[in-house]
Amino acid sequence: MKSVLITGCSAGGIGAALAHAFHQKGYHVFATARTPSKIPSTLSSASNVTVLKLDVLSSSDIAAAVESVSHQTGGKLDVLVNNSGGNNSILPALDVDIAEAKAEFDLNFWAPLAMMRAFAPLLIEARGCLVNNTSASAVSPFPLMSIYNASKAALATASETWRHELQPLGVRTITLITTGVNTGSFRKPDRKPIRVPESSRYYAARDFIVGVGDGRMQDGAIPAERYAAAVVREVEGGGYGTVWAGTQAWMARVAFGLTPKWAFDMLIESIVPFGKAMAKATLKSD
Repeated sequence: MKSVLITGCSAGGIGAALAHAFHQKGYHVFATARTPSKIPSTLSSASNVTVLKLDVLSSSDIAAAVESVSHQTGGKLDVLVNNSGGNNSILPALDVDIAEAKAEFDLNFWAPLAMMRAFAPLLIEARGCLVNNTSASAVSPFPLMSIYNASKAALATASETWRHELQPLGVRTITLITTGVNTGSFRKPDRKPIRVPESSRYYAARDFIVGVGDGRMQDGAIPAERYAAAVVREVEGGGYGTVWAGTQAWMARVAFGLTPKWAFDMLIESIVPFGKAMAKATLKSD
């Protein structure tokens, strides 16, 4: 039986959807989360699903997960999905807390690197597949999300580099460029609220800035289950390298890759109309 470990499997999210999709394909699923009680019961009570506590920022948790997987699979892992991540710094760069920004890089970049290194022996033994979930933000400069954009860009570039490094060792690498997926993550009650300081040069547009983080960008996006099915098809079908997945993924790939700069800027502004919001707010304050 093939095996897969997925990080960030809390209910309602991409990780849980991926876990369900792999389980339906007959995999032994190692569903992990920082808080295991948040993993849906449909997974935790299923056969051939092992729930593990795994804070990807904890070296001891990672080591314990490696030991548990190795013990149950005979030292192999067919698929590792680095899915955990966060977008907790939705603010203009002038207002971002540097310590919080570094923490976001720890979660979105350094943690996947640590996971890849720790599980590499098991992936190599299985001649398996590494899947790194990045974002369309890695290639699109959405305003107010420079930290998230940059951390995902770092992961996307590193993932493609790891692909070249791991290929001679028999490991296939998929770099997911994820577009919109409706997970409800922005509307979770424990999500840290966005606060624009009164000293901000953008304070007049504070309502717009706060609104960007209220979940509206996921409105109309495809459900996580549909996204997960597409990702599993790529893994099962031998996909490798950069793979776009999510809402209108094919169109997004064309738009981001072929659109002239001026038109691309117009596209970005249509998605996050920050320039228009600032102009409107400035007129009101005058």
